Amino acid sequence: MRNSKSGKLLLISLCLVMILTIIGGCSGNSSEPAAPEQPSASPEATQQAEAGEIPASFKAGTYKAEADGKDGKIEVEVTLDDTMTITDIQVLSQNETAGIGVEAINKVKEQIIAGQTLAVDAVSGASETSNALLAAVEDALKQSGGDVAVFKSRAVVKAGEGKTEQLTADVVVVGAGASGVSAAVSAADKGAKVILIEKTATIGGASNLSWAGKFYNSSAAVAGGLKVNVEDEIANWIVNNHWRVDAAAIRQYVAKSGETYDWLTGKGYQTTFMNFGGEQLHVLPAYETRQDLLRAMLAESVEKNGGQVITETTAKQLITGANGEVAGVVAEKADGTTLEITGKSVVMATGGYAANKEMVKEAFGFEGVNGGLGQNIGEGLQMAWEAGAKVPDNFGGQMLHQTLARATEKLKAQYEPFQASYPLMLTYLPTFMNVGPSGARFRDEAATLTAVAAANTSAFNGAYHLVIVSESQIDALKAKGMNGVKAPSLPGMPPEFYATFADKFKLDNPWTDADKVFESMVANGDGYKGNTIEELAANAGMDPAVFADAFKSYEEATKTGVDTEFGKAKDYLLPMGESGPYYAIIAEINNLGSVGGLLVNTKFQVLNDKRVPVQGLYAVGLESEGVLFNDTYVGNGVGIGYSFTSGRLGGEAAAAGALGQ
Repeated sequence: MRNSKSGKLLLISLCLVMILTIIGGCSGNSSEPAAPEQPSASPEATQQAEAGEIPASFKAGTYKAEADGKDGKIEVEVTLDDTMTITDIQVLSQNETAGIGVEAINKVKEQIIAGQTLAVDAVSGASETSNALLAAVEDALKQSGGDVAVFKSRAVVKAGEGKTEQLTADVVVVGAGASGVSAAVSAADKGAKVILIEKTATIGGASNLSWAGKFYNSSAAVAGGLKVNVEDEIANWIVNNHWRVDAAAIRQYVAKSGETYDWLTGKGYQTTFMNFGGEQLHVLPAYETRQDLLRAMLAESVEKNGGQVITETTAKQLITGANGEVAGVVAEKADGTTLEITGKSVVMATGGYAANKEMVKEAFGFEGVNGGLGQNIGEGLQMAWEAGAKVPDNFGGQMLHQTLARATEKLKAQYEPFQASYPLMLTYLPTFMNVGPSGARFRDEAATLTAVAAANTSAFNGAYHLVIVSESQIDALKAKGMNGVKAPSLPGMPPEFYATFADKFKLDNPWTDADKVFESMVANGDGYKGNTIEELAANAGMDPAVFADAFKSYEEATKTGVDTEFGKAKDYLLPMGESGPYYAIIAEINNLGSVGGLLVNTKFQVLNDKRVPVQGLYAVGLESEGVLFNDTYVGNGVGIGYSFTSGRLGGEAAAAGALGQ
């Protein structure tokens, strides 16, 4: 019995020692965490290593990496096990657009892990975000010593590859932006079975990024005391576009867009009227609510009436009948499944081609920034043209709107938002000298006070323009803020540009560290500096003689108060000072979308070369907007107002055509 007790005591003692050892091993130093225990190689890992698939340098573990996304850094934490398998990807920080970039991140993450591959296609509309995530994961793999080439060689396996699914509807809508959703909802409300397809995972398209729309004489505008004379508005619109427009289309939009305000309100999509300097603008709902509101509209109309909303599905070709009528759409789902969707009416709402840089350059000569959606590359137009649609005589117009400073994004990583926006704000003030790439002055800088005028005067003179700033002007900004440079008003930037520093966005707020910010701009390669005007011209790639002549003439105008070249008002002629250094801000124009590409009548039927409807084919939104403008967009709020209005009316017409009404 005694030996038995001794054995038990010894066993208990050993157990206590083991427990204490385990506890001690789990208690790391709080200032220096213990290194994670590396798992032993599994049989599978050993086999792979012997086959040469796992490099000897590879170490399983968790690695951090980052890359530049569309709206800032994307930081990730990637975990790999001993078989060189990615088991988890955690996104530690990101600033991508909700509903577009964020969904792209989630989708790419899933595909990387499911396929153990980096050969993942960028998500439509979020290529910068997608590629940034892939780059960050690749960096983590390199840190681990893993074989990046192996991950890039593995193809993504699509579950639906080779499969075909057939669907039928009365009305098929291609594209789920503001116009496409409106068309689908209004068609369903008229009794049509609707199938709406969208190439991205996001509903709402550019309306998720827009600020406000124009709905003429809406009930809210009239109640707010602002009523537009419809006949005068229509007449002026036609004259201002040199009569090269469809007068009936303009009349329809001006006369019926007010009804769209009430229609949207009744659907739960509430906009808020604003008297914007005499213009009837309607601010869209809060950004984070818009997609959900549109999805609710679709659920209550399209889906309740037996239709479908299918996202991540790209239209590839229009189905045509024996007589040339359009009878459906061939599309491809994200999983590779081919959809053959037949319908009596097809509505194109694919958002144009502004993200197709080559197409924009060829059609319009524009080389600025695409501020719209990355998925809008023009394949919808191409499909319609192949089905017999006419290429309009005014094809090529763009929605040029805001001025951007190339320096802004990099400066945001170095300074708080207000300071990072110093160069941007100066591009909106009329008291600074503006020159084109050659160094020649090209406008009365008061054009900066109106967004469309600023955008088009710049784009007509090259891929960018330069805003010239002297040291004395920077000193004035540091001392008195924008009052120091005689700003007549706050820069006319969209509210989203200054939302993060609205409390500092004041004329009398001194620009702390402005000199340091402009030095950083130059160091980042987003602007230029010269101690003399000759040196500035050389550094900025301007023609020295051209710039010197322009500078001399401008300085003379600031002294005499008379601008003999462009007639700039005396109050805006701000002297440069006696000496340098001088800075040049690179300013670019933001293109919000292409305008037109398909010719339509007031039923939104697409017309052929004989200006006769292509049976069964309709178009709404930007692709049909060319009927309103001569060569490019000159509206304010018209883009989004027309998208909702054309969608509402075009959907009704498409339903009537499909149902024989």
